[in-house]
Amino acid sequence: MSNIVVFGGDSNPELVAKICESLDVKASEVHLGKFSNGETSISINESVREKDVYVIQSGCGQVNDAFMQLLILISACKSSSASRVTAVMPYFCYSRQPDIPYTAKGAPVIHRPQKEGEAKLTTRRPGADSSFKSLNSVIRSTINLENPQPVRAPELTTSKSFSRIPMIPGSKLQNSHTNGDAEDLFNAQNAGYKLWVVQAGTLIANLLTEAGADHVITMDLHDRQYPGFFDIPVDNLYCKPLAQNYIQHNIPNYEDAVIVSPDAGGAKRATAIADALELSFALIHKERRSQLLKGPPDATLTSGGTLPVSNRPLVSQPGSNLRRSSSSSSISSITSSESSKFVQTTMLVGDVRNKVCIVVDDLVDTSYTITRAARLLKEQGATKVYALITHGLFSGDALERIAASEIDQLVVANTVPQQQTVEYLGNDRVDIIDVSRVFGEAIRRIHNGESISMLFEHGY
Repeated sequence: MSNIVVFGGDSNPELVAKICESLDVKASEVHLGKFSNGETSISINESVREKDVYVIQSGCGQVNDAFMQLLILISACKSSSASRVTAVMPYFCYSRQPDIPYTAKGAPVIHRPQKEGEAKLTTRRPGADSSFKSLNSVIRSTINLENPQPVRAPELTTSKSFSRIPMIPGSKLQNSHTNGDAEDLFNAQNAGYKLWVVQAGTLIANLLTEAGADHVITMDLHDRQYPGFFDIPVDNLYCKPLAQNYIQHNIPNYEDAVIVSPDAGGAKRATAIADALELSFALIHKERRSQLLKGPPDATLTSGGTLPVSNRPLVSQPGSNLRRSSSSSSISSITSSESSKFVQTTMLVGDVRNKVCIVVDDLVDTSYTITRAARLLKEQGATKVYALITHGLFSGDALERIAASEIDQLVVANTVPQQQTVEYLGNDRVDIIDVSRVFGEAIRRIHNGESISMLFEHGY
């Protein structure tokens, strides 16, 4: 192709080489380095005047350095009179950070801190112990008809609202309820104010736009609303066609397999693959709830009426493990190691007994979700577990956790370098899906002004 220039950062040089090979072009020469104080140094040794430039850089490894390289490369090309600059980010960094916190029901949290000394009015259901039981009876008992005296209405009690928003550690409200009874402790854990989350999505979009990017190409964005932050076109390619092709050609007797979503957020992605291949679908739903549930202090795990009877109060003995299994669903409660205040409930919906399970996810970082899902599937009778992942970041000790898990085969795309993954787990346990041809075809079609809609369903 003529009048096209391809630059590559240092985050994934192998993928850059494969994309250039599929385009039948040579990657342009660029020198990447750093000064002694850590500042990024970039030198471009090729003219880009009036050319169509594509800068390929994944947001992995040293994420901030990689993103700064991308910004400087885009700015350098734009200031050198390039006709168009396209940022190609196989994995888009900062794409899984929400702009604002949400409640468990999905509504945005709009809350203000309570000023010191400010009382909140609360309502109570009329009962035997209610001060609002009957205002007429109070008036009758206090008014002397022969010598009337002014009567003051019962004072409204002040207490903190039963909010689902967690407390800020070290706050006054939290510290003031450390020596009370179970009800005081329950109220303290379920009231307070949570700060707003920094709007990283809008910031990243503005940085790319201000640097001079005219177009963005990425794959399997974790948050589908992310392109709305941009004022420039964003093409979000899908790994689904490649995943379907792998399942059909590399998994024996895939017709009897079950596609599994490890969480509710990925259900739409997994069902799309299951529908395309006409396979069964299963869902693992996890919910991180407070140990202190909404209810009276003596509430037990049997409050909902769906679990086995237990006389142990939830407040007094948190952390007890519960498990219920059947052929169609199972529920397990696991105390979170991060904090004793929360319990994680995991529920499997679907039949996986004596079947091959294919767990589909777009992003794996710490691998806690994927390994717990594999363990639950094996406990429910699955014969083999495949983990099909688009972006395998594997930070920290994630690879060690996968090596010790129930995952039999890890299938991951090369949007992020996977040399370390193959070396640690071995070639017999890791399969790599090559996405270079999809990105190469997308670049070719965009350069020639063609539609890329075919890539969304059929890949390349």
